[in-house]
Amino acid sequence: MAGRFEGKVAAITGGASGIGLATVKRFLEEGAKVVIGDVQAEPGARLEDELGPAVRFQLTDVSSEDDVAALVDRAVDEFGRLDCMFNNAGFGGVGGEVTELELGEAYRRTVDVLFTAVLSGTKHAARVMKPQGTGSIVNTASIAGLRAGYGGHVYSAMKSAVISVTRSTAVELGPSGVRVNAICPGFIATAIFAGQRNWNYDTRMRFIGELEKSQTANTPIHRAGLGRDIANMAFYLASDDAAFVTGQHFVVDGGLTAGGQRDPNRRSHFQEIADRIETESTPD
Repeated sequence: MAGRFEGKVAAITGGASGIGLATVKRFLEEGAKVVIGDVQAEPGARLEDELGPAVRFQLTDVSSEDDVAALVDRAVDEFGRLDCMFNNAGFGGVGGEVTELELGEAYRRTVDVLFTAVLSGTKHAARVMKPQGTGSIVNTASIAGLRAGYGGHVYSAMKSAVISVTRSTAVELGPSGVRVNAICPGFIATAIFAGQRNWNYDTRMRFIGELEKSQTANTPIHRAGLGRDIANMAFYLASDDAAFVTGQHFVVDGGLTAGGQRDPNRRSHFQEIADRIETESTPD
């Protein structure tokens, strides 16, 4: 049913590409007004023109609280309210083995983009939503925040922190009518999987397009996740359909974390040991 967000306003960080752009388009389909926050100035301005009068672009470095505050203010100034804040912007950040981790500027920026930005977005969205008596804050976490092996040490730790602060702020803001939830994507076709490459916007979008066509045997659903898959969950959490849902994290990973698929024709290592012992124990 189209138009479920008619008259409502969303602010989406990292909205110029990947999951963010898919979510911008999903909200527009439902009648929302949307403010895109992103560091990609030219693509953001282009999207503002392409997507029409219901969209505004605000140059936003989410590692800066002032920039995040300005994004929220832009939504209110342009459209009069804020109904959904999607704290989505992110990147892979500093990586490497723990003994080799660089804990200087790159580390601090990773923490600021992946965690402090979520806290800033929640803080400034809440100052608008609490007086309204309604609103939904949605944070992008990751399956890397739930299990080891899906991301670097700092990335995984910050995504765990996002899940934690989602719970604690949900408890605080619930009595004011403001809900807070998180999404934990699995393998979603975004430019994060290209690593720290100095690509322009069009090259990143080409890469995403190729990933979207790829298949994977690592998940029960044998395809790459799409930005649209996360956008659908983000819209659900923002909508009245989730009016009694807060303080939760939702895994959208094609079944990746449910467990590996069993090959019925493959004998397990334990069965092989049992077979060997039985053979050795059988008299000639």
